[in-house]
Amino acid sequence: MTETADQALARIRGELLDYARRWPSESDPALFLELLDDGQAPFVRERLAGHFTASSWLVDRSGTRVLLTHHRKLERWLQLGGHADGDRDLSNVALREAEEESGLTGLRVEPELFDLDRHWIPERKDVPGHWHYDARYVVHAGENEDYVVSEESHDLAWRSIDAILSDAESDESMLRMATKWMQRRGSASR
Repeated sequence: MTETADQALARIRGELLDYARRWPSESDPALFLELLDDGQAPFVRERLAGHFTASSWLVDRSGTRVLLTHHRKLERWLQLGGHADGDRDLSNVALREAEEESGLTGLRVEPELFDLDRHWIPERKDVPGHWHYDARYVVHAGENEDYVVSEESHDLAWRSIDAILSDAESDESMLRMATKWMQRRGSASR
C-alpha cells in the first residue's frame, strides 16, 4: 500500500518528535517541524526559502570509518547526501544519495533519524542563497567497500571516525555526528 501525503507528513512529524525527545539539547527539530508545517512544498529544491535534504553517515563494516565526499560545490569534506526532489521518505533519499554518489551496492539504511542540521547554502550562479534542512541517517556498507567517485565529488575517502574527532578543522556537524556515533558504539559494547 502506498503512503498518502498526509501519512508521510505524520510519519516525518513522528520521526522529528522522537528525535527531539532523544536529543533535547538540540534546537533544530523545532525548525524542521516549522518547515514541515509550512505547506509550501518543503520537499522540492525550488522552494528557495528552504527545503529538506537528506544525507548519510555511511559507515564501513567495522563501524570505525565513514565515507566522505570532497564536495565539488562546497569545497569541503562532508557526508554524502542531496535534495529530496519531492520524495517524502527522507531515509530513502539518504540511501539513494549514498548509492548514487559512491557507486556502492548492498547498502542498508537505518530508519531512525541520526542527526539534523539546518545550514545555509551560499548563492551560486543563478540560485540564490537558501537553507538546507538536512535529515541524516546511518547507512551501513555492504560487502564491497570499493567506491567510485561521481561527478558530484572531487574525491571520496574512507575516514577514521577517531580522526574526525581529533581534527580541529572538522566541520561542526561532522564532529557532532562522530560524537553521537562513538557514544552509540560505546553503549552497544557494554
